[in-house]
Amino acid sequence: MDSSPFVLLVEGQTAGRESLASMLEKAGYTIHIVNTGAEALNWLDENHSDLIVFDASTMRSNGVRNCRRLRRLAEHIPIIHSRAAGEAEDRAAEADVYLERPFSSRKLINRTKALLPADISREEIVRYGSITLYRIKRSVDVAGKGEFTLTPKLALLLEMFVRHPNQLLTRPQLMLAVWETDFVGDTRTLDVHIRWIRECIETDPSRPQLLKTIRGQGYLLNIAPDASASPDYIPDPHP
Repeated sequence: MDSSPFVLLVEGQTAGRESLASMLEKAGYTIHIVNTGAEALNWLDENHSDLIVFDASTMRSNGVRNCRRLRRLAEHIPIIHSRAAGEAEDRAAEADVYLERPFSSRKLINRTKALLPADISREEIVRYGSITLYRIKRSVDVAGKGEFTLTPKLALLLEMFVRHPNQLLTRPQLMLAVWETDFVGDTRTLDVHIRWIRECIETDPSRPQLLKTIRGQGYLLNIAPDASASPDYIPDPHP
């Protein structure tokens, strides 16, 4: 069985020489190409991909709406959004990485590698109460719920809370740590990621007991008093 990472490439039918397919294939990735957001959604209904590359630069629209739909369907799959030269970056697409044409194959592959899980034989585990976070393969295991794969942004966000249990983390703090911006004029992206984390760790996400909202301020990871006083960082005993 081919164990190379699988990439779903969404690009226009007329991409031709502008196609990113050859860059990805030369780097050893297995790819599947679709030409519209609708085709991508249909394909993901029955198939799995390790990464989605949405090349809006070869399409008629900027792909923001379709990227958001893909994020809703495949919330744990990293997305790279490529746009045409001179086009403004639109974070409403909810991608993990934004690239502007032209860019080198090295830049694309470096971004791709950063989004895909690294060598899990070097796994680092963060354990706190009922939550076990695997930092390298980017997943979380919660007692009674099982293991969930996380996008890079979700993994960073959850680690922020695990590193600071029972501490209020403000919206500006979280935006700066995860999205590298302190702009809080529009925090819908943060709110969506908080909801996804709750779906992974909460017994009832609609009534969160672990990840609490502190109205008007931010969020707090609420750990029971009998849990460890500080997070446990341990090597994986079963690499």
